[in-house]
Amino acid sequence: MEHRIAVLGIIVEKTDAVEKLNNVLHEYGRYIIGRMGIPYQRRNLNVISVVIDAPQDVISALSGKIGKLEGITAKTAYSNVISCDE
Repeated sequence: MEHRIAVLGIIVEKTDAVEKLNNVLHEYGRYIIGRMGIPYQRRNLNVISVVIDAPQDVISALSGKIGKLEGITAKTAYSNVISCDE
């Protein structure tokens, strides 16, 4: 199956949505290479980047689920490298 590398940029504006976000990320944990979160207390929000190695449809599903969460904005950037799962 063809895999792509992608970065999900996530902005959390409502802290009560964090638990739901973490549940979604846990559901896709086997595809996540790493994640970094930065609290921005001055603006009362959090910025999270998640690097994922997964099939295109999995990346789209994850991004879509995160984007539906209230108080959370997510955008995805894809690499041009496509690899086959061995």
